[in-house]
Amino acid sequence: MKVNYDGKLVELEEGANGFVLAKLFDAENKKKDVAYEINGEAFDMSHPLKDGDEVKFIRIGTPEAFEILNHSTSHLMAEAIHHLFPDAKFGFGPAIEEGFYYDVDFGTYVLKEEDLAKIEAEMKKLVKEDARFVRKEVSPEEADEVFKDNPYKKELIAEHSEEGISLYTQGSFTDLCKGIHLPSTGYIKHFKLLSIAGAYWRGDSKNKQLTRIYGTSWWTEEELSSYLELLERRKKNDHRKLGKELGLFFISDYGPGFPFFLPNGMKLKNALLGYWHEVHRRHGYLEIETPTMLSRELWETSGHWDHYKSNMYTTKIDEKDFAIKPMNCPGALVTYNQSLHSYKELPIRYAELGHVHRHEASGALNGLFRVRAFTQDDAHIFIREDQIESEVGEIISLLDEVYATFGLTYKIVLSTRPDSDYIGTVEFWDKAEKALGQACKDAGHDYDINPGDGAFYGPKLDFKLRDSMGRTWQCGTIQLDLNLPHRFGCFYIDEHGEKKEPVMLHRVAFGSIERFIGIITENYGGAFPTWLAPNQVDIIPVNPEKHGEYAKKLAAELFDRKVRVRVLDGEDKLSYRLRQSITSKVPMAIVIGDKEIEEGAVNVRRLGEEKGKSLKKDDFVSALLKEIETRKEAF
Repeated sequence: MKVNYDGKLVELEEGANGFVLAKLFDAENKKKDVAYEINGEAFDMSHPLKDGDEVKFIRIGTPEAFEILNHSTSHLMAEAIHHLFPDAKFGFGPAIEEGFYYDVDFGTYVLKEEDLAKIEAEMKKLVKEDARFVRKEVSPEEADEVFKDNPYKKELIAEHSEEGISLYTQGSFTDLCKGIHLPSTGYIKHFKLLSIAGAYWRGDSKNKQLTRIYGTSWWTEEELSSYLELLERRKKNDHRKLGKELGLFFISDYGPGFPFFLPNGMKLKNALLGYWHEVHRRHGYLEIETPTMLSRELWETSGHWDHYKSNMYTTKIDEKDFAIKPMNCPGALVTYNQSLHSYKELPIRYAELGHVHRHEASGALNGLFRVRAFTQDDAHIFIREDQIESEVGEIISLLDEVYATFGLTYKIVLSTRPDSDYIGTVEFWDKAEKALGQACKDAGHDYDINPGDGAFYGPKLDFKLRDSMGRTWQCGTIQLDLNLPHRFGCFYIDEHGEKKEPVMLHRVAFGSIERFIGIITENYGGAFPTWLAPNQVDIIPVNPEKHGEYAKKLAAELFDRKVRVRVLDGEDKLSYRLRQSITSKVPMAIVIGDKEIEEGAVNVRRLGEEKGKSLKKDDFVSALLKEIETRKEAF
């Protein structure tokens, strides 16, 4: 038989697999080939080839190989747990972006942090056995027999019985799994079990809480060490820790999931919102505000009452049901319907900083990252079908500007039409998906495709942000919606005088303002750029009695220019007050002494720099104001 490998046809014996192909035609890399794609679909190296197959190896060093390594390591950990805790029952054990986890039912035993070292030691013993990962296709009945004592696996078997069931065995351990896996456990050498958490089976609080064990696995010791160092840096930059140290926010037991913003936090938040207002004004948005609480009839029209009510806070007013809004979309639709619209008016871009509330499970709450009340920076844009591509391009240019301001890079994922239960015609979906993709290309961006993952009402673009510590955040999104305009009876008058339904684009840039503050707090390590910092300048007189008047006069001048400025003129030594400015992470500290007063100058030192810089006072003020206005360092 012949297969297409590396751009050429190569001849193999019937039944040959990836190992044979690598040995004959990829000898230089055969130890790096851990799996392979056959006609675009990933398979284990042991999977047999057929005549005419298109083949590409998955090699160590690629994201695909990293995922396979971590998935395989989760199975290795499960085998070690099975040896140490024979009665343990296993749920899910997937690879995740930076490692893996496994949800395990330990029965009455409560797993402790010190148990992780024992599990790691057992894993290292098993690695030495270099056991092969062996896949076996079985019937649902056979699988049920294998896992007869495991209710979690039996539940999964029942759900996937029509798709075909596969088992993977390495050494003495067998798991229910679709794959893909490494050739053997000997490839797994550099790993670390990181933490323990509670996790409800399948994420449902009505189910039993299992023990989730997180870990990570890398190809080299250097990669593992670098990653563990990065985790330490993330811990140091935890926004909950920095939020307390810098006086940004707190969460009280009186309101779990409802953050309190302190004065410094409000300065930061207002600077962020000021930027939001500026950007949206320049990009042609009309700002609106819709009520926080609306009647049941509205939420029934939007579909939220039937599908989202368990996450909504409800009450009664004058014997009628009302709900606090969990999202801003219905209010924007009601606003659109307040007047008649012509095709010439479109696009109409409504922007709203809406305060929304969602009932999140208490176990899911996490600082500002997961809260129950937050400000959603929404936009709802009403357009004609022929405007999809141009308007999406305009949105991408706005998002480019916003994320570049914070030094955040991103990739775009296009989610396409589901296989079933979608609204609209196939022709519309094809046209819309093509328009979204073309808008990305026109803006100079590549994109990945997530097939079939669009919402039932339309395709979407998700913007995956990358921060300074290598983490990915889902913030921006553009969702195309045919459903809500139809539900709310929205229309415009077209060029023929006929009523026509508009297309609505849902768009967020920051997402949740609170969550975005958490992200940038960690991204900057609390050392915010000058334009964003809660306090932008500290003025420190060497001798408060002698130099304090000059310091206060300069502070008043800066205050009048809307600079956020403090004077540190306490009785403490100069070195202590300088350290106070540094620990507060204020971008600039100005020291005022005899020389500065005599020369009409300032000695300014940026946060993180060893030495100060002497500037004429007026030159400094001018450069500072320019830096705040342009959001770029000016000196």
